[in-house]
Amino acid sequence: MKLTRLRDASRPRISLTLDGTPIEAQQGDTLLTALLAGGAGHLRESEFGDGPRAGFCLMGACQDCWVVVEGMGRVRACATLAGQGMKVRRG
Repeated sequence: MKLTRLRDASRPRISLTLDGTPIEAQQGDTLLTALLAGGAGHLRESEFGDGPRAGFCLMGACQDCWVVVEGMGRVRACATLAGQGMKVRRG
């Protein structure tokens, strides 16, 4: 599933990767927005067996959107701005 942007679609484009797959994002996106709008679909599988997870609180309070960014370590995708050339992998 890929999210569709309804606003701000004219911001400058940036490129990053998720698990080695190129993702196009927009300057000012959080990593979570960039990854989901770029087609990632989900960030992790639920430990309770109820399927894929793609963030929950969207404000940095839960544990649902952890990813690993090369050079930064483990970060919350909902609270980290996407940057040009970031290499992201699912946590």
